[in-house]
Amino acid sequence: MAESLHRALWARNVGLAEACLRSRFVRGLADGTLDPEAFKRYVAQDAFFLRAFFSAYALAAARAAERMDVARRLLALMRGVLDELELHRAYAERLEVDLEDVTPNAAAKGYTDFLASTAWSAGVGEILAAMTPCMRLYAWLGQRLQQLPGGDHEANPYRDWIETYASDEFESLAAELEGLLDELASDLPSEAEAAYARAMRHELAFFEAFTD
Repeated sequence: MAESLHRALWARNVGLAEACLRSRFVRGLADGTLDPEAFKRYVAQDAFFLRAFFSAYALAAARAAERMDVARRLLALMRGVLDELELHRAYAERLEVDLEDVTPNAAAKGYTDFLASTAWSAGVGEILAAMTPCMRLYAWLGQRLQQLPGGDHEANPYRDWIETYASDEFESLAAELEGLLDELASDLPSEAEAAYARAMRHELAFFEAFTD
């Protein structure tokens, strides 16, 4: 049996995922030592990113209008983004972060520009290839961090972040997006590979921006 597209793309880019796991930002989340000011900046920038991510889903759904089954699945994924934004609003209230007046940093701007350009110019399969890395990477990071031995996980101020992305619910969303990717991008492997790899590079740059 041939390897699925989403597994092949992840395998080709797992080195970038591992670099994200080793980043100072993610290591700080893991052991609770991340500077709270860095996390505040992250919450604001990630909320800015998630709005662009939501818009990319909306454009993909519009392009899939002739496939109502696909459109319905994309709408369910859009609800997942709204749930994620609610989590960020809870962080923002606690940390006194203004999510309504965010100036994107270079990494966030580069990533959202890439998403917008792809969503407006490409077909639905390529759009999903640009979006899947975010979902799979965050699920993978959450699960990896939750499994780390040692340390007082209960006392970790970033426990909620880890538990959100390690959850079965988030894994289901990532797997659903990967299923759509396999279904809709299997006939354009080179375009999917390029979009997926570029998104993974943006993910690493996004994390690295908060600990420079």
